[in-house]
Amino acid sequence: MDLIAAFLTADFLGKPAWLWLAFLAIVGALLAFDLGILHKSDKAIGVAESLKLSAFYIAVAMLFGAWVWWSMGPTSGMQYFTGYALEKALSIDNVFVISIIFGYFAIPPKYQYRALLWGIIAVLVMRGVMIGLGAALVQQYEWVLYIFGAFLIATGIKMLVVKESEQDVSKNPVVKFLSKRMRITDELHGERFFVRQADPKTGKLVAFATPLFLALVMINIADLVFAVDSVPAIFAITTDTYIVYTANIMAILGLRALYFALAALVHRFEYLKYALAIVLVFIGAKIFWNQIVGKVDPAISLGVTLTIIASGIIFSLWKTRGHAAGPGAA
Repeated sequence: MDLIAAFLTADFLGKPAWLWLAFLAIVGALLAFDLGILHKSDKAIGVAESLKLSAFYIAVAMLFGAWVWWSMGPTSGMQYFTGYALEKALSIDNVFVISIIFGYFAIPPKYQYRALLWGIIAVLVMRGVMIGLGAALVQQYEWVLYIFGAFLIATGIKMLVVKESEQDVSKNPVVKFLSKRMRITDELHGERFFVRQADPKTGKLVAFATPLFLALVMINIADLVFAVDSVPAIFAITTDTYIVYTANIMAILGLRALYFALAALVHRFEYLKYALAIVLVFIGAKIFWNQIVGKVDPAISLGVTLTIIASGIIFSLWKTRGHAAGPGAA
């Protein structure tokens, strides 16, 4: 018992190990409930169900944030909510890329949700590794924050002035690499990522990947690319690794639920990227202000972030009223 108690109270990235285990248990329970009970059988998810499920995940994230506020103090609470709102907004761009990937591999809506949920497991690991490395760098070399700040400002300015190019999955180097080096079936096999079937050359039963597996790989690579922006952004809000990780994962969990509603409405958010660009510039500049002048009040940071994002969403919805449904609509 003493060994267990020592392990649970041991410091891990600035927080007791039991806090990390408790959060991972919450995530595991949510995934098990979602995948094992709500979506035990594959089915297409409509916009209404997507919004209801997303509201559930948002409520869980808000309750968790309220607990952070109560147990760790108002500053940590505001940092969590700021990071959550930022990650949630940044993830909207990811929805468009995911819808393109599903479209390219011709994945029916009834199999998309399961692929997205299984992808979360990889995200938990990848984001954990990236955040752990970021935390180690910031702790060892505080000047790395200046690099994060400059990167965020440059990214924000680029988003404002450079027009986005069309995504072509067929030209993606990962798709080309896997297509040449893996046996891949021409058609889907239900929800399965791998199947065993006869090799055309030898006649022996061998493992083949399905298009659903390729879609899963591409979705996680897309998330990794988006994490390059989002992880430095949330480190600019707080260097508390626990807050950084939990806000990230809570936003991603909810995104999977909201995907089917957003995929049908993503064309309505075409001006949101400009709001996100301004937020990135603001947060990047805040790093320099914090280091040179003094820390910005977390309440101000939260208020400015929410105001800019909300303004971008409202302006987008107003400007695109009456537009036809986007490519992800089911």
